[in-house]
Amino acid sequence: MKYSKATNYALHTMLFLAKEAPNKPVGVQPLAEMQNVSPTYLSKILTKLVKEGMINSVSGANGGYTLSHNWEGISFLDVIHAIEGKSSLFECCLYDDPKCVIKEVMLSAEEKLENELRNSKISDLVKK
Repeated sequence: MKYSKATNYALHTMLFLAKEAPNKPVGVQPLAEMQNVSPTYLSKILTKLVKEGMINSVSGANGGYTLSHNWEGISFLDVIHAIEGKSSLFECCLYDDPKCVIKEVMLSAEEKLENELRNSKISDLVKK
């Protein structure tokens, strides 16, 4: 199981904004330089976070990105879903068999992972 690099960049961006600039806009260029990633690529990731209401886009000379007003409640799972989507990690090849024991185990494990990620908030990391 592997999440995309986009999820990695999104989580690091959220943590940076929470720790270093919770109330002031940060441009895409410094965010990209901090993570050694293309500003164009990071912009696409930031657009997804804006669309999901996790961050705000501020235009103008002093513009950039800021955290949404309710950022303290944003979980790792929220960020992952914003970037990766909400589809299941496991797809059983026997779709017609509702009693598939392999599917039961995999979905149970996925549920436990999601619960851990849901309970892990970006704001919890700011305190560390």
